[in-house]
Amino acid sequence: MAQAKPGPIVKAMGNCPICKAPSVLDTRPFCSKRCADVDLNRWLSDSYVIQGASQDDDEDGDGADAAPEPRRGRDPDA
Repeated sequence: MAQAKPGPIVKAMGNCPICKAPSVLDTRPFCSKRCADVDLNRWLSDSYVIQGASQDDDEDGDGADAAPEPRRGRDPDA
């Protein structure tokens, strides 16, 4: 006899970080696709900010007055 295919797994695993409802395995750690989309929108719109030290204009740390590195590869004049 064939077994019936089970529906989505609804095992509680803590609370949804958006609405605090019990989270669901299929959309973990969220309770639904809607809450996952809300979280994604917050990331994409820069609502989440990690606090850190203030940044200066020279983010990569190589110094503004440093000479550019020579290009590597084929010489176009050769």
